[in-house]
Amino acid sequence: MKESAKSRATFMLLAGLARPLMNLLMAKKWEGVENLPPGGFIAAPNHCTEIDPIVIGHMVYNQQRPPHFLAKKGLFKVPVLGALLHATKQIPVERSTAGANRSLQVAKEVVDAGGAIIIYPEGTLTRDPDLWPMKGHTGAARLALQTGAPVVPMAHWGAQEVFPRYAKRFHIFPRKTVRVLVGKPVDLSAFAGRPMDRATLTEATEVIMDAITGLLATLRDEPAPAERWDPAVHKQSKHGRFVERGSSDAPEPEEGK
Repeated sequence: MKESAKSRATFMLLAGLARPLMNLLMAKKWEGVENLPPGGFIAAPNHCTEIDPIVIGHMVYNQQRPPHFLAKKGLFKVPVLGALLHATKQIPVERSTAGANRSLQVAKEVVDAGGAIIIYPEGTLTRDPDLWPMKGHTGAARLALQTGAPVVPMAHWGAQEVFPRYAKRFHIFPRKTVRVLVGKPVDLSAFAGRPMDRATLTEATEVIMDAITGLLATLRDEPAPAERWDPAVHKQSKHGRFVERGSSDAPEPEEGK
């Protein structure tokens, strides 16, 4: 899918508004950007606060690669936001089989045209109390195995200090630094030729999540937990907000999420 003139113009307009604001809110340090492939790729970052897409989108766009996110279909119906998502060729995610196939096809077109698809394998903000990556969903692995696109693991740290998970306001002072570390593409060659079944996708997802977690451990300069947080084991929903036990100021769960 080639970027249209309208899409490029919209990206430039949004970047012109967002980049100065981001630079005001936080200092940035990007490492490993040389690991981004020259062609299309799938970016797989960790997810710990609502402003993550802006942080990662900022970095990707500054490498002359317009970012395309897989976003919930409902967001495309929100006034103004929906129009911007359509204008910048973001990709709605649908739950039906036919809808999922359409999303996959559009994502493949983006990658084939040299674009960047950004997928959060965790699916939502991590439930891990210490903000480590939790158990991932198989979407990124499925797209990679079906399209042959390289998966580039990414980790960032510091954005959660600017806008904590489920916060209602930014914490600007003192000024924080947000670091993004880009890893080398994940080697998924061991899964070539294997059936696209649950076992294959789960194993490939674990390889991707291991890469993301390793990058975050480097940024945090501390070892990751021996076991990845699994919401199902802790009786937490896989999507939407949640209330941490013992937290008096945690947000109430959102209806229908």
